[in-house]
Amino acid sequence: MLPGRFTRTFVLVVLALIILTSLLMFHEPTRKTYFDPFTGYLFDSDGVQEDFVRARPVPVRPPIRPPVRPPALQETVVEQAKELQGVHGGVIIGKLGNETAKQALGRATWKLLHTMTLRFPENPTEDERNALESYFHLLSRLYPCGECAAEFQKLLQKYPPQTSSRRAAALWLCHLHNQVNKRLKKDEFDCAHLDETYDCGCGDAPIMEKPEGGKKIVQEGERDELTGAAIIKGGR
Repeated sequence: MLPGRFTRTFVLVVLALIILTSLLMFHEPTRKTYFDPFTGYLFDSDGVQEDFVRARPVPVRPPIRPPVRPPALQETVVEQAKELQGVHGGVIIGKLGNETAKQALGRATWKLLHTMTLRFPENPTEDERNALESYFHLLSRLYPCGECAAEFQKLLQKYPPQTSSRRAAALWLCHLHNQVNKRLKKDEFDCAHLDETYDCGCGDAPIMEKPEGGKKIVQEGERDELTGAAIIKGGR
């Protein structure tokens, strides 16, 4: 009797273990856990692992910095930001009523301008050309004789500054001077003798180098590179 009863009990226990094992194998556990044999910790979503995540320091991300421009580009941006303002605009100075002072101012100004264009580089850079053009436009706003400045602005609109070379600048200014002489019913100045009249004597090279024959030669249809205006011929 005993062996038979023991055998039935053993078979029932084995069947129960098989059923439990099958249930464990095919049933998804509600909580994922695993055992770390090196530390002895049991990791799950609510246990040691969660505490470990909470205790771990949060990484600090470095601040986002704007892109660094190359030095050449930075200089260009600075130059553009510092670009001279107020070059173009209306006349700033009021009317000059004293005719004696007006005439003295005019003679001194023409002396300055003619000497400046005659000393201008023969092969100027773009920056030098822009500087000379800006100078004339600023003068047309700040000239101490308001009515004279207004007339000068009209001339600049009709005859834009020519700055491609020393010769172009000098002959252009001479042409403007003759336009003023014509309006004031004065004699026209011979632009071929500019260097003789306005040479300051401060240079070590001829101001206006002359080709063979002693005359300046301007080709028909020749134009200023910067403004596109037809170059003014000088001399007779």
